Amino acid sequence: MLHTMLSYIAYVLVTTFTPGPNNIMSLYSVSTAGWKKGCEVISGIFTGFSLLTISIIIFCHELSKYVPEIVGILKYIGAAYIVWLAVHIAKSTPSESQGHSITFKSGFFLSISNVKVILFLITVYTAYIIPSGAGLFEMFAHGVIIVALSAVSWFTWGTAGAILQKFLKEHYIPFNIVMAIILLWCAVSILK
Repeated sequence: MLHTMLSYIAYVLVTTFTPGPNNIMSLYSVSTAGWKKGCEVISGIFTGFSLLTISIIIFCHELSKYVPEIVGILKYIGAAYIVWLAVHIAKSTPSESQGHSITFKSGFFLSISNVKVILFLITVYTAYIIPSGAGLFEMFAHGVIIVALSAVSWFTWGTAGAILQKFLKEHYIPFNIVMAIILLWCAVSILK
């Protein structure tokens, strides 16, 4: 149980705080347009992420009720996704920010169409939370925690702005390798 909990916490933290569309958009919007416009984008990301989380909780809960065998299969798909994500993170290089419109709507649509988030949430619920015997209330409690951690991540990326961007550009190889190793450990832990 402790091993699974540590794997779950590591997976959520690594996936939440590593570069992804929502984090990069937070960094970009605050560093280029200031806190007022940046917070508008982050509010859109938060709203979209929250609605997506609620939808995926309901989807996974209903799926596990009516087709419990699917959860076991999805656990392997989730582990495979984590391995893919680890390889992707290990091989990724810093990219130059491209111009994005900085609005609530752009943050919202980025968040609800973010494949990384969709797969992340499905993996969390089917590989960790549902197999632990969690009911709908516990699933929503985890959702609140995940949304809160994600919001901290977006504000961290926004606040760090140019400082974090400079650090990751200079030290991206060791950072990416450490993040990839942690994700590989998470994938192996799911399958145990």
